[in-house]
Amino acid sequence: MSRSTSELPAAPPSAHACDGCLDRREVLVRAGVVTMGVAAAGVLAACGGGTETPSGGSSAASGGALAQVSDIPVGGAISATDADGKPIFLVQPEAGTVIGLSAVCTHQGCTVAVDGEELACPCHGSIYDLTGANVSGPADKPLPAVDVHVSDGAVLAGKA
Repeated sequence: MSRSTSELPAAPPSAHACDGCLDRREVLVRAGVVTMGVAAAGVLAACGGGTETPSGGSSAASGGALAQVSDIPVGGAISATDADGKPIFLVQPEAGTVIGLSAVCTHQGCTVAVDGEELACPCHGSIYDLTGANVSGPADKPLPAVDVHVSDGAVLAGKA
């Protein structure tokens, strides 16, 4: 014996209505949005450039000098941060000569690190030499030059 829906007793209005409650669809939509946001943040963190000061580096905010020439090995490089907080390299190809290079990989913007006599991108394996020229990897452009000059043993931002 079946009843038609018109014969069922009506539920009190408070049984189906809840002020501030989410229905099943709203819960699933909100959970999906949160999941997508977390996933997007993870992807950006993995492929984006870092904002921290590269290890072993110095900052222009500490006294105006990017570094001391004596801190940069001849035939080597150190990481530093320019006055705007951007990661850079200071390279001393020969005693007393310092050049600046961006430390932002030209492939997808990751922060490149000093790796012995090379500059290596930890994200996708691009390798640059100490002049900033691309040696291997997915990056096909050199690291851009950054204007620096030496004054009284200090490396300063900009042209002399």
